Amino acid sequence: MADAFILGIESSCDETAAAVIRNGEQILSSVVFSQIFTHMPYGGVVPELASREHLKAIVPVVRKAIEDAGRSYDNIDAIAVTRGPGLTGALLVGISYAKALSFALDKPLIGVNHLEGHIHAVLLELRQHGHHQVQFPVLALVVSGGHTHLYLAEEKDAAWTYRDIGHTRDDAAGEAFDKVAKLLGLGYPGGPIIDRLAKHGDPQAVKFSFAQMKHRDRNPKNQHADAESRVDFSYSGIKTAVLRYVELNNMRAAIEERRAALKAIAKPTPDEYLRLCDKQTLDLVASFQRSVVNDLVSKTFHAATENNVSTLLVTGGVAANAELRETFERRGSEEGLPVYFPSRPLSTDNAAMIAAAAYPRFLAGDFAAPDLNAEANLRLR
Repeated sequence: MADAFILGIESSCDETAAAVIRNGEQILSSVVFSQIFTHMPYGGVVPELASREHLKAIVPVVRKAIEDAGRSYDNIDAIAVTRGPGLTGALLVGISYAKALSFALDKPLIGVNHLEGHIHAVLLELRQHGHHQVQFPVLALVVSGGHTHLYLAEEKDAAWTYRDIGHTRDDAAGEAFDKVAKLLGLGYPGGPIIDRLAKHGDPQAVKFSFAQMKHRDRNPKNQHADAESRVDFSYSGIKTAVLRYVELNNMRAAIEERRAALKAIAKPTPDEYLRLCDKQTLDLVASFQRSVVNDLVSKTFHAATENNVSTLLVTGGVAANAELRETFERRGSEEGLPVYFPSRPLSTDNAAMIAAAAYPRFLAGDFAAPDLNAEANLRLR
């Protein structure tokens, strides 16, 4: 079979990305335009601003991906684009541009679920190292700023099917990192900042606990017949616990001083963040991170045992967290369960994973209709 070159486009949140992938496994180019500094003053992603930035970036980002790959638009075999889940306005920018390219170039269009893209980020790099097969059943933890999901995956007719066996009932894990960082005056995005600072604190200094999810999910859309075997998460409680600790220990004044100091620095370095944090803050950050990591790891391995899985994939933006990776790898080694991550550049949102996820659909001729639209709450099945 001739080589297949797929152009991937990703615009689900605050990164405008494009990539060209050959045969679902070789990255010829991967371009990501980040909006971090646009959203940083607000402590989180502002949907209207995200859409506006995507409109500015989409054409030059796609053009650069084509050029970096040494291809031309005519030499692309298909165009893959994220159809959801994500921010509706942001998704529509990528979808509209992908549909225009598909029509103008007479190339097939493939709609991709963003969450499946994260899973294929792991598979993409496994294939690059010669691992073209994984042992099923596969359990995939997708953990990011917007998602915390556990999927049990099986292979059917060369395609993967997914069953949601756990998800967060409220905040995603990455969202909790961002909100706690904002609360402590550490800026945005919070995950990488907390990850760097946590190593300087005592993770046993502050005790946090997590409620066990015994009750049924109150959202009817999320209720399943096998609810008793689910492993769900909740991270709004630990955010509230951090706030209570701050108030009880009179940390407000120090937080406001740190917030003002960081605002005066255009691009703070890790050393500047560290200098502006006292021991109490560092201990709080380390304890928060250890608690979230332990919750994610313990519940994921519980689900792995309950479902007798053979392979564990951990992916999404939070998968770049150093302590999370180390803890999963140690636990996997102890239990004899292989655990795979994407590299850190492919953990966060990118278009290489979208193009890779589209490749099996390309081979199957599973193309999108011209009326493809954004689905902000698209589920993975």
